[in-house]
Amino acid sequence: MWCEQKITEHPCLNKEVAGKKGRVHLPVAPRCNIKCRYCSQKYDCANENRPGVASTLLKPWQAIYRLKEILEKDERISVVGIAGPGDPLANKETFETFRLVNEHAPGLLKCLSTNGLLLPDYIEEIKVLRIDSLTVTVNAVDPTIGNQIYDWVLYKGQILRGLSGASKLLSNQLMGIEAAVKHGIVVKVNTVLIPGINDHHVSEIARVMRDLGVYVMNIMPLIPQADFAHLTPPSPEELLRIRQQNRVFIPQMDHCRQCRADAIGLLGEEESNYDQKICCGQQ
Repeated sequence: MWCEQKITEHPCLNKEVAGKKGRVHLPVAPRCNIKCRYCSQKYDCANENRPGVASTLLKPWQAIYRLKEILEKDERISVVGIAGPGDPLANKETFETFRLVNEHAPGLLKCLSTNGLLLPDYIEEIKVLRIDSLTVTVNAVDPTIGNQIYDWVLYKGQILRGLSGASKLLSNQLMGIEAAVKHGIVVKVNTVLIPGINDHHVSEIARVMRDLGVYVMNIMPLIPQADFAHLTPPSPEELLRIRQQNRVFIPQMDHCRQCRADAIGLLGEEESNYDQKICCGQQ
């Protein structure tokens, strides 16, 4: 069973502490292994607030230097996470950074966000690194719908397109989530609500995630960009309706701020300006 601390002190998992406990995302993972049609690979914008955006990339040792400085200034930080700007599991820097976190800041909760493609391959290492929670983005549990969302999947050196790519991604997501839950890791699932693509399918995702033992579901509104730049995002009313509809299957997170890959502080009180001199350990 999950350790109570993994939930009670994590602002994404416990809304009651969202205004009291903060998190740090360390942007050490630039490479990605899938191409989502709603995702822009631009990650260096300082004025955009969305997942996958970071002002700069850090080496693992730079990230730890920065983390130590943040902890000295802000005692509210309870969680350190890696959420990109690519997929953390596709970057060896992710694992090196978490090893350094365990050495230099062992009291923090550790979380990792991933598309889940490599989750079965790295679940044992995730357990060894004592990562407390995972966020897995699952936008479909039907490959025919996933095929509309993903352009390609890169797995073990092979580019998979169409249904083969969507099927491999889904298979690995389900296998990895099941294994993570069995290891006692708290799993949150993010689902991007894409009108006309998967909006009719969210309840099926919710039911499958419930059956796998996922702790909470976070339905996120589409941010129109890249191939989906022409789509109209769901209205706040539509988002609320779908969250309410699926609350009967699985608990819903309704305080998400769609954080950047370099977010710092409380949810909604973002600081993401990584000063280059600080990051490099220079004075």
